[in-house]
Amino acid sequence: MPYTTLSEQMKNLSNPQRSDAFVKQLREAVRNGEFEAAQLPQRVTLPKTFRKRGSDETATRETREMVIELTPEYEAWFERVNGELAASPARGAKVRPSVEAIESGQLDFRALAEETRRRMQSSFEKGQTLGKSRAQSRGTAQAKPRRGRTSKK
Repeated sequence: MPYTTLSEQMKNLSNPQRSDAFVKQLREAVRNGEFEAAQLPQRVTLPKTFRKRGSDETATRETREMVIELTPEYEAWFERVNGELAASPARGAKVRPSVEAIESGQLDFRALAEETRRRMQSSFEKGQTLGKSRAQSRGTAQAKPRRGRTSKK
């Protein structure tokens, strides 16, 4: 039975920047018993480069090497996962709400309006709850006699 390694399979990825997601899905598939693979003591560097926040520096990550049995099930799984990772972006940049974004169709105006309505209602209810709790605590504090204070005459 032929075998391959994780590092060899990462070279075959259409989008090497998604190698971290590939490793996660590979480990999940092995855990679920979709195909057979074994960990090796060596470590391999992922081809993905990570940017460090607040600077222009980049970093890489390492993972344990694996040997994978080349079966028709694995090859079908690899083709499917490779296609999914190449088609979907890692993380799409969040579109900021603006008139241009709404007019171009990048944002759904109805969904944005509903989210605004929900946030405003939540904020209103929080204010009402806070006002009621303060009114209750103020009323009980005045009913209690204060100790240690003498009134000036």
